[in-house]
Amino acid sequence: MPRHLIETTDFSKQEIQKILDLAEQFLDGKMRNTLKDHIIITIFFENSTRTLSSFEVATKRLGGSVVRLDVSRSSTSKGETLFDTAANLNAMSPSAIVVRHKSSGVPNILSRYVSCSIVNGGDGAHAHPTQALLDLLTLKKHLGNLEEKKIAIVGDIKSSRVANSNIELLSRFGMEVILIGPPHFIPKNQLRHHLYLKEVIDEVDAVMSLRTQTERHNLPVYSSLKDYANDYCITREMLGERDIILLHPGPVHRNIDISDEMLKDPRCKVLEQVTHGVAIRMAVLETLITQSDTPKVQNFPYF
Repeated sequence: MPRHLIETTDFSKQEIQKILDLAEQFLDGKMRNTLKDHIIITIFFENSTRTLSSFEVATKRLGGSVVRLDVSRSSTSKGETLFDTAANLNAMSPSAIVVRHKSSGVPNILSRYVSCSIVNGGDGAHAHPTQALLDLLTLKKHLGNLEEKKIAIVGDIKSSRVANSNIELLSRFGMEVILIGPPHFIPKNQLRHHLYLKEVIDEVDAVMSLRTQTERHNLPVYSSLKDYANDYCITREMLGERDIILLHPGPVHRNIDISDEMLKDPRCKVLEQVTHGVAIRMAVLETLITQSDTPKVQNFPYF
């Protein structure tokens, strides 16, 4: 049966460590042929730069082929259901389908109707597992053992699939996750939370800034992004000379999430995260596909 990556809990801690070790090897940038004769389909119903491109680069570096479905030109624009789209793509015998969708749960539902691996490239405000894996790799490279280390996640946490996946994964690896933001940006959970980063800046080892996801808000929650930036933009003045690494999943709203000055600071690892993203997605694809006993052709009911 094919294996899927829908959320971070789909892999055990031991399996995740193997993925991290494999990704470390892939950081050499060399071409492989592990996925020769394998086809990966990417279907993104939401815009993406880093995730979409890195999955495609990852596939090609492993010797596989990529087919990108242009949603705007696909039959979904003619009224074809998502499930019929999945059934038709599955009939072409890909080894994996990478999907992003604005609605939470779509990758999980699709995984029940295909005979190949489904990889979640982000679904609504639910999960973004490969982003959390690349963040974990970045943190471990700079902090080593994450047990008892602390990370502050700052911003629109309630709307963030990245935050959800990181909270689960980083907690499992021993980090204390502290949430920072105004009350309407904080989800209901048992994690420690504060209104401002300055309240915990002297005790954290890392800071993850998040984009304010206005597209997921039914009503404006801040009078302006400038007002938000006055309280939550990560600046050099805020971090001072502290030995703290700074992460952001992108896209970064300059001078709203992170100041221009901090984006140039060596403690900012945003571009390193992108590099790690290719290696992690190589490791995920290789793990899912080579460990799955997936039949090349399998007919599923037309639903």
